[in-house]
Amino acid sequence: MARKYRGVSVRGEESIQIEFMFKGKRCRESLKISPTDANLRYANNRRIEILSKIERGSFDYPSEFPESKSAMAKASKNGCHILVKDAMNDWLVSCQKRHAYSTVRDYNSAVGFHLEPRFGHYTLDELNRQEIETWINGLDISAKRINNILIPLRQIMERAFHDELIDNNPMSRIKNLKVKTREPQPFTLREIDAILSQLEGSAKNAIQFGFWTGLRTSELLGLRWENVSLEEGTAVIKEALVHGRMKQPKTKSGERKITLHANALAAAKSQFAIRSGSAFVFHDPKSKEQWASDQPFRKRVWIPALKAANVKYRECYQMRHTFASQMLSENRNPVWLAHHMGHSDWGMIRNIYGRWINES
Repeated sequence: MARKYRGVSVRGEESIQIEFMFKGKRCRESLKISPTDANLRYANNRRIEILSKIERGSFDYPSEFPESKSAMAKASKNGCHILVKDAMNDWLVSCQKRHAYSTVRDYNSAVGFHLEPRFGHYTLDELNRQEIETWINGLDISAKRINNILIPLRQIMERAFHDELIDNNPMSRIKNLKVKTREPQPFTLREIDAILSQLEGSAKNAIQFGFWTGLRTSELLGLRWENVSLEEGTAVIKEALVHGRMKQPKTKSGERKITLHANALAAAKSQFAIRSGSAFVFHDPKSKEQWASDQPFRKRVWIPALKAANVKYRECYQMRHTFASQMLSENRNPVWLAHHMGHSDWGMIRNIYGRWINES
């Protein structure tokens, strides 16, 4: 019976297959109905209707065959069938092997707390520039944070555009917000002495080492004894403790060998005298093990020390700014300082610490 209907064939006792050409490719789709005379006529009429839609340019494969495995690949406009939340989740999975744990953690936070609740229920083709910008304007967070939150959205929309799932990428017309560079607020020598006077043991050694090396807090807490030479007075910076995990520097310049300032070397020697079984130079005085992250260090060491010393609060990162400003005030070479701090060139030194550079 099926032979008299072109493009219609019987496939077993519970299936009828229809065949048609779409975008230059032969397509076959099965209808889960028994091959009775009535159903064969229905299949033929269905095929004729599909051919008519293809000719008019109105055929949408996923709508016609939503359960077909090949439907999405052959769709005329897939973006209208893919939810933003699904595209984001697929993108996050692909990030696992391409980015560091801390970066993926930040992306998950941006998607879970901001992007998916606001745009997850949209399909890719429903997103538009005006609505995204209105949402951005209503956010009460820093410009830097907003720019970081937009990264996953930029990535998935760019991918959708290049895969021809959408005709236009609304994110291409949304620029990053201008981020104001915060002026360094270094500590004075008197403030450093006041802070150190409130500390003792490992905590004091860590803060003194931080002030006189300019290391990032993550680098300070991730420093191992095997990378420190007390005889040479040097340290190799090759790891950092970020969100409780050890991480290598993002750039080649981040991995560096530094010569320790006399005050830093003194702190390292003092720490060596009270070292625990930990492989890390600066350990948690309470557990005698590596610090879990920079957060307990900040809460249990940094904040109480500044409060006890009656010193205006600044973040731990200002130890880095303090070292840089002190070295430049002593006329140390900016190029040397750039290498010491892990910059690829001295441009950042000039831009951030220009007022401490002696031009004479």
